[in-house]
Amino acid sequence: MKKPSAQPCLIARSLALVGDAWSMLIMRDAHAGLTRFDDFRRSLGIAPTMLTGRLSALVDEGVLEKRRYSDRPPRHEYVLTEAGRDFLPVLFAIGAWGRKHRSGGKVTRFFDAENGTEIDPLTIDRATGAPIGTRPIRIAAVE
Repeated sequence: MKKPSAQPCLIARSLALVGDAWSMLIMRDAHAGLTRFDDFRRSLGIAPTMLTGRLSALVDEGVLEKRRYSDRPPRHEYVLTEAGRDFLPVLFAIGAWGRKHRSGGKVTRFFDAENGTEIDPLTIDRATGAPIGTRPIRIAAVE
C-alpha cells in the first residue's frame, strides 16, 4: 500500500496529517484560542514529547505557524494559518457525527460567541445544494 500522503485520495492525504486524535484535539484547542505549548499540554494531558511531535508536524504541513513571543527564555506560540482556520468545519462535521452516533452522558457543546446559539453544522455540496450523505457518490482519480 502507498503512503497515505502520496495517494490520489484527498481524504487519505489529509488523514496522513491530522488523522490521529491528538492532532485533531490540538486543532480544536487552537480554534478555541490556545496558542502556547503549556496551554495545549494542560488542556490535553498529553506527554511533552508527543505534543512537540504533533505541533512540529502541523507547523511543517502549514496548518499552524510557529511564532516566537519571548527571547529569554525562548518561547513560541502556535497560531492557525489559513489552512488551519479552514479546518474548523471539518472538526464540527466530526462533532455533528459524534452527537448523532456517540452521544450520551456529559458532552461538550459549542456555541456561536456572538449570538449564543448552539452550532449545528450542515455540510452541503456547493454544486447541487444537497446535504452531503443524501445522494450516492462515485469515487474517481482525476489529474
